[in-house]
Amino acid sequence: MKYVALLSGGKDSCYNLLHCQKNGHELVAAASLRPVQGKEELDSYLYQTVGQDAIEFVARALDAPLYRGDILGTAVEQGSEYGTRSSRKGVDGDETEDLYDLLANVKYHHPDVQGVSVGAILSNYQRVRVEHVCQRLSLTCLCYLWQRSQDELLSEMIEAGMEAILIKVAGIGLTTKHLGKSLAEMRPTLVRLNDLYGSHICGEGGEYESLTLDCPLFKSRIVLTDVETVIHSDHDFAVVAYLRVKNARLEPKSSPDAPGHLTVPPLLDEDYEAIRASILEAEPNYSSLSAVSFDSLDYSVDFPTSTKRQGKWIAVTNVQLQCTADETIEEEVTKCFNILKERLASFDLSLAHSANINLFLASMDDFARVNAVYASFFGTSPPSRACVALDLPPGIRVRIDCLAFAESRSSLNAERQALHVQSQSYWAPANIGPYSQAVVVGERLFISGQIGLIPSSITLPSPRSLATEIALSMQHADRVVEVVRNGWEGHTQMAVYWLSDAGHVNAVRKAIDVYDGDKVSVKLLVAVKTLPKGALVEKQVMVHTGRAWIEEDDSDYDDNEKKELVLKKVQPFYQQGSIVAGNLILHWETSQSHAAPDSTGCTLICLRSGHDAGYTDGDVALLGSQLKSIRALQPCLSNAFSIRNFHNVKAKQHSIRSIIPAILSGLDESKDLPPITSIPSRFIATQSEDDWNVVSLIVN
Repeated sequence: MKYVALLSGGKDSCYNLLHCQKNGHELVAAASLRPVQGKEELDSYLYQTVGQDAIEFVARALDAPLYRGDILGTAVEQGSEYGTRSSRKGVDGDETEDLYDLLANVKYHHPDVQGVSVGAILSNYQRVRVEHVCQRLSLTCLCYLWQRSQDELLSEMIEAGMEAILIKVAGIGLTTKHLGKSLAEMRPTLVRLNDLYGSHICGEGGEYESLTLDCPLFKSRIVLTDVETVIHSDHDFAVVAYLRVKNARLEPKSSPDAPGHLTVPPLLDEDYEAIRASILEAEPNYSSLSAVSFDSLDYSVDFPTSTKRQGKWIAVTNVQLQCTADETIEEEVTKCFNILKERLASFDLSLAHSANINLFLASMDDFARVNAVYASFFGTSPPSRACVALDLPPGIRVRIDCLAFAESRSSLNAERQALHVQSQSYWAPANIGPYSQAVVVGERLFISGQIGLIPSSITLPSPRSLATEIALSMQHADRVVEVVRNGWEGHTQMAVYWLSDAGHVNAVRKAIDVYDGDKVSVKLLVAVKTLPKGALVEKQVMVHTGRAWIEEDDSDYDDNEKKELVLKKVQPFYQQGSIVAGNLILHWETSQSHAAPDSTGCTLICLRSGHDAGYTDGDVALLGSQLKSIRALQPCLSNAFSIRNFHNVKAKQHSIRSIIPAILSGLDESKDLPPITSIPSRFIATQSEDDWNVVSLIVN
C-alpha cells in the first residue's frame, strides 16, 4: 500500500521505513508536527519535538514531500484509553487532534494513501492515539517495531546501516558528552546503563532522543555543520540537554546504498516452532467431515435470552431473534444489540461495560456486514470477542452472549484495562474486527479468539498449514497476555479451541501436550461450521491474574469492624474426574483460584450415552447425586453465573442435550439455573476423549 511516514527524525521512525519497504509498501509523503513558532522544545506527551530544525533535511534526504503541522493542543486525555467506549470521536483540545488535522491534510493531497508508518516500540500511549486517528481516517498503522526486543533492535539498526546520533539526553548516566555520538558508539554505554539501572536501550523511557543522519532509504546524507548544546536542566540525578541544529547540509550519495542486513524476526518463537514441529512429526489422521451431511438437524432444544448478576459480574446469554425473510442481516444485528443494551440497562449498565462477547453467525459470508453494524455500537477499547459460524436454527442468523462488569462510575477506566492493537507488525495480528485483543477486569483476562494469521500481512499461511496455524494461534494468545500483564503472573483457566474440521482434533491435542500454558485450564476442542477468514483453528482463552481481594487477617480488628481488603496472590487449582451412571458417562474438569473468596474459575461437564439404547431417569438421578458429592465442583456449581451449552447437532438422542442443565438446576433448588447459551457443534472433544454429546462450560 502507499503510505505516509510519520517523522520525528529519530532512529525509530526512520528504521520503521525500512521494514515498510521490506513488506512491499510505497512511501509517497512524510508528515511531522512541531511546536508553534517561538517554542523550540515542548514537553509533549505524544511527540518528539527536539530536532525539528532538521526534519526538513530528513524529508529531503528521503526525497518525499513533507507536510508540517503545529502542536496547538495539550495532553487533555492522559489515560490509557483515548476518546470514549461509545464513540470514535476525538477529544477537543487534545494534542492528538493536531495529528488528525495533519494526516487529514496529507490524505486530501494524496487520496491514494492507505497507511501510516509509526516507529512506536513500547508506548501504548502513543500507539493508542495514532491508531485512533488512523481509524477515523480509514488508514492502517504500519508499526513493525512494536514489542520488539530493544537490545535486538538497536543492534539491527546498526547492522542495517542506520546512522543516528543522540540529540537529547535525559536519563541517569547520560551527560552532554554523549550528545552527537552515534548509535554504534553508544551501544556499550546503553547496554551497561540497562544492566545497572534498567534504563531502556532504545530510549523508550525518555532517556534519550535521536536524529537520523543517514539510512539506506536516504538519497542524500545529512551533515550537521553548526550545532549548539542547550542545557535544559542540570540535576545531580540526570542532566537534561539537547543539541540545537543551527545549520546543516545534504551530501548527495554518489550511488545508492548497498542494501544493509535488515533483520526480520522469525514467524514463530523457538517454543512455538517446537509445537509446530511436533505436530508435523506426529502426522495425525486429518480426516474431513466433508462427507457428513448437516442438512437435517434437530433444533428442538434451545434456551431463552437470560440475564444474571453475581457480584459485579453480569451475564446475558442467548440473545437472538426469529427474523422475517425480508429483514436484512444488518437489521437483525441491530435488534440483537438493542436487546443486549436493554438487558444491561436493567442493571444500570451500558454496552461500554462489556468485557467479552461471543458472536455466533449462521454464515461467515455475513461477517463483514455484521462487523460494520457491530462496530457502530462501540468506540474506544471495545470488548474482547470470539466469532464463529454455527448451525443455527432456521430464521436465526445471529446469536450473542456477553459478560459485563459493573465498574464503579468514579473509577471508570481504572478497573478495566484493554489492549486494542490495530497496527500491522511482527508481533501479533491487528484487529480484523471491532474488538480488543484482550480486556482485563475483575482479575479476569479475556483474550479474543486468535486465528493463525501472519501478523505482518494479516493473511493466513500460504500454502495452508494446520501445524503453523495452531502454533501461531497459541503464540498470538500468549503474546497478548505478555503485553497486558502488569505485575501479576496469572494462569489460564479456560482454553477453547474452535476447529473448522473434527479431523484436526488430534493435531491440536499434540500441540497441547507440548505446550505448557494450558496445564491448569479446562480444555475444550469444538468443530463448528466455519471460522473467520477460513481459518483452520481459533484459540479463545480466559486467564486469571492470580490475585484476589481478600480480607486482611489481623487480630487487631474488632469482630464487628469491617476488615480491610488486601490484594493477595492466589494459587491455581485444577482437578478432573469421571462418573459412570448406568448408560451415562460424565467427565468433568475444573480450574479455580484457590483461596479466592469468589472462587472465580471455569468448569467443564461433559456427557454422552454409552450406546444407542438410551438412558433411564434412574441414570440421570444417579448422575446428579454423584455430581453433587464431588467437593471440587461445589465452588463452581454454587457460584455459576453463565453457561455455554455445546451440543452435537448429529447426536441420535437429542434429549441428552438438556440433561446437564436439568442436573444443575436440581443440585440447588433454592437457586435459579444460570443463563445458558446454546452452541450447536459438529464435534466436541476434550484433551483425552472424543465425541461428547453435550458439554457445559460453566463460568463462576
